[in-house]
Amino acid sequence: MGWGDGGASTTANGTSTIELFVNRLDSVESVLPYEYTAFDLCSEKTLKRPSENLGQVLFGERIEPSPYKFEFKKPATCQKVCTRTYNTNDPSDKVKLDFLKKGMLLNYQHHWIVDNMPVTWCYDVEDGQKFCNPGFPIGCFVTEAGRPKDACVVNSNFNEKDAFYIFNHVDITIHYHIVEHEQLGARLVAAKIEPKSYEHPNEDSPVCSGGPKFLKSKHTGVFEIPYTYSVNFVEDKNIRWASRWDYILESMPHTNIQWFSIMNSLVIVLFLSGMVAMIMLRTLHKDIARYNQMDSVEDAQEEFGWKLVHGDVFRPPRKGMLLSVFLGSGTQIFIMTFVTLFFACLGFLSPANRGALMTCAVVLWVLLGTPAGYVAARLYKSFGGEKWKTNVLLTAFLCPGVVFADFFVMNLILWGEGSSAAMPFGTLVAILALWFCISVPLTFLGAYFGFKKTGIEHPVRTNQIPRQVPEQSFYTKPLPGIVMGGILPFGCIFIQLFFILNSIWSHQMYYMFGFLFLVFIILVITCSEATILLCYFHLCAEDYHWQWRSFLTSGFTAVYFLVYAIHYFFSKLQITGLASTILYFGYTMIMALIFFLFTGSIGFFSCFWFVTKIYSVVKVD
Repeated sequence: MGWGDGGASTTANGTSTIELFVNRLDSVESVLPYEYTAFDLCSEKTLKRPSENLGQVLFGERIEPSPYKFEFKKPATCQKVCTRTYNTNDPSDKVKLDFLKKGMLLNYQHHWIVDNMPVTWCYDVEDGQKFCNPGFPIGCFVTEAGRPKDACVVNSNFNEKDAFYIFNHVDITIHYHIVEHEQLGARLVAAKIEPKSYEHPNEDSPVCSGGPKFLKSKHTGVFEIPYTYSVNFVEDKNIRWASRWDYILESMPHTNIQWFSIMNSLVIVLFLSGMVAMIMLRTLHKDIARYNQMDSVEDAQEEFGWKLVHGDVFRPPRKGMLLSVFLGSGTQIFIMTFVTLFFACLGFLSPANRGALMTCAVVLWVLLGTPAGYVAARLYKSFGGEKWKTNVLLTAFLCPGVVFADFFVMNLILWGEGSSAAMPFGTLVAILALWFCISVPLTFLGAYFGFKKTGIEHPVRTNQIPRQVPEQSFYTKPLPGIVMGGILPFGCIFIQLFFILNSIWSHQMYYMFGFLFLVFIILVITCSEATILLCYFHLCAEDYHWQWRSFLTSGFTAVYFLVYAIHYFFSKLQITGLASTILYFGYTMIMALIFFLFTGSIGFFSCFWFVTKIYSVVKVD
């Protein structure tokens, strides 16, 4: 399980110290996470921090030891941790206190970890259900009108107007499970917390009773915050160690909505598959049979439909260089997504392995430079391209460069705001080293093999003189087709998208990789079928410019994704502040670009297969 196993088991005779680790604090109302020490809370300076993997650093997780330590099975009540004193006349104290107020106003949440499990705060919600939140707030605010915000609604004593209530006491309950068959010991199966607020008039011998601790918003002078905790231990025979995450995941609703969305997507897929199958079997079968029966020259004069454009269908597209580069990057992203999701389904990337998902994706992306270079080079050669050096360089640097530049700008903003999500300089250098020293050479290697192979053999010859494309009806014009093509794939994924955006921006755990893998497969099928369908209609209308159109038809799904992300921002998030807004849209643009390349490539390759297939079974004079 990595670090944090120190308190996992205890022998029969010796006691064991349970260590509590603290992670960064984050808020639903702000995209900026901050390190634990930024809020001037009780901290442990002496112990060294646990090492973090690449995924954790990229997500801004900063795990540190905390001063909260307790012995196993030794309950403690009202133990003092530390006292923080602020004098508003001292400028540095005033800054610290203001920052703490800002944290309470924006509902920043602690994330504590015991034995690699999140410490959860469970409370009742409507319908008698319990909701377990893997975080708990620093404090809360009651407005001037006397309206309690966020967590202040839990206690009716929080009624002082225009005041901040500080959760300066925590009741920690550790649930454990005695292991009989191994060497006698115990395992921690859950850690729950209840944040409370106490005045503590005598801070040297604190008594955890009495009124809450609050800070008037206009307070001047000296203000002290004593921090305390209580801990008790409960034996729980029902929870097995292997299923100790279940209680957090069960309290997250939505699994039934997921099945509904999967059924909804499957209906779309069945409908599309039916359409494609009908076209393939009936229309194409008839077409091919009819074309192959035309023996006499007179009949051949009256050719119509897609057979007419056989001499132009493999004509190289305009801007073939850019298309081949996009397809190389798209292939890289496709394989990366497939392998990452496959591992996630097998349970390698569970929420217990913090940052594993991101680390896996980044490492795979770096190693998959070879297929990107190969695909780009092979297609560019078949498009009749000569400038192979430009092609290789663009494949290695264009799309990754755009993503990195965006990421770098976002990082500068985070760094300027002092957020923990700002990547340390060392990590930036490490990522650049991965890109330049591993990914780029691998791309060159793939391109070398791609250019060495002979170009792709086409089933029909291309005519010398391009054929004129007849006047198209509204439906077969490029733009309406492209706009229509993106709707169906987006319809399959948008419910899943809601949960993914929630897990990124609302800090909920995402664990439904089985569903996601299903949706991924459905998305691939829908993209390819919708593109093939529109491709067939265009060829029948004697329009042979299918390469870019097939890429953009399914790639347009990314535009719908972008529109949905904007809708989600305004309807679901309560993000405030310019920096947070810029960060949200900056990261959304990266996701949209990756999604565009990914879906576009699926569309192109499915259409390429279809065109090659239908023209290879027709006899051409």
